[in-house]
Amino acid sequence: MNSKKLKKIIVSIPKWLFICVLIGLLSGSASAFLLIALEWAAQYRGHNNWIIWLLPIGGLLIGLGYHYYGKEAVKGNNLLLEEYETPQKTIPLKMAPLVLIGTIITHLFGGSAGREGTAVQMGGAIADQFTGVFKLANSERKTLIILGISAGFASVFGTPLAGALFALEVLYFSKISYKSIVLSFLVAFIAYYTVELWQVQHTHYAITIVPTLTLKLLLWIIPISILFGLAAMLFSRSTHYWGTLFSKTIPYPPLRPFVGGIIFASAMYFIGTTKYLGLGVPIIVESFSNPSEYYDFLLKILFTGFTLGAGFKGGEVTPLFFIGATLGSALSLFVPLPIGLLAGMGFVAVFSGATHTPITCTVMGMELFGMESGLFIGIACFIAYLASGSVGIYHSQIIKGAKYHLYQKFKRRKLDHF
Repeated sequence: MNSKKLKKIIVSIPKWLFICVLIGLLSGSASAFLLIALEWAAQYRGHNNWIIWLLPIGGLLIGLGYHYYGKEAVKGNNLLLEEYETPQKTIPLKMAPLVLIGTIITHLFGGSAGREGTAVQMGGAIADQFTGVFKLANSERKTLIILGISAGFASVFGTPLAGALFALEVLYFSKISYKSIVLSFLVAFIAYYTVELWQVQHTHYAITIVPTLTLKLLLWIIPISILFGLAAMLFSRSTHYWGTLFSKTIPYPPLRPFVGGIIFASAMYFIGTTKYLGLGVPIIVESFSNPSEYYDFLLKILFTGFTLGAGFKGGEVTPLFFIGATLGSALSLFVPLPIGLLAGMGFVAVFSGATHTPITCTVMGMELFGMESGLFIGIACFIAYLASGSVGIYHSQIIKGAKYHLYQKFKRRKLDHF
């Protein structure tokens, strides 16, 4: 390395440290506000179940807001992935308030959605504004997008290591510099501690019993991990299906969540339960100690896919946690593994399959549940990742690596067969 290049690197260090602090503080504060707002929304809805009948009105407001003020922002996480791969123009800052307000409305009136997408989009929109402030080139702008994704994910779930890895792995480490890797971890911890500074609590989960891994247990883990992967595939395809169906049948976008809200509220009235509304965190926590109903994960797939496909806002990850945890919990009636371990494995394995991020999910599982369960979680995440098909929740995500090569082989064999 010549002295000129070394000097350039040294000069840039204070700038990037300053950027990381700004993104971490702003994104972490935005996530803290989101978490507080969603907790309030859940509490208010819980004491006023009638409010679900206002879901169509809430959906119409979300639809109108995006249609007239945020047409580019409607792509959500996919816009971040597209701008990373092919930089064109700065992500609009209005994405942050639009998705924040849309998510609060969705949860307040009972839509089945998550929060990760909101935090990541807020982080990405905030981070990308520094492109103009610091007059950054496209290669440096890629780093900003990574930092926004990392800060948003780490702060909303309280998992800084997984947050940093998610930002890198969801992009499949594509054209990522060593600088971006280091800064991704730095901003994740800053955002995480910012939420701690605001004294906002994250949900705690516990796996109390972790047996020794044996060949007999491994023979159980493989098929149930494949089931987790298939559940992830079903969720991804369900979300895309409903989105396509609403787009084809209702040409005017603001009416999609309005009509979807009417159907959803009516369905909740007829099935007579509120367990599938919102994040469903109490059901997730309960699944670690009491067996879930065998149909819980299927109904969450249906209602979340419908909610997001209709145009409501939020994220997919917490519903994926719900799906995986309840599926694992239900399997405890047949599988000779502790219920908490099965729920924890499903919790992260379904997420792994739907986002093609097995490394992130393995690390996240260890951050949330402890190192002792790491081997079981890692096996489940990688098998689910391979079994979940080539379609994930982010249609703009570029799929490469082991899964890509595996499915390419299947395609070639099919072509050769015909």
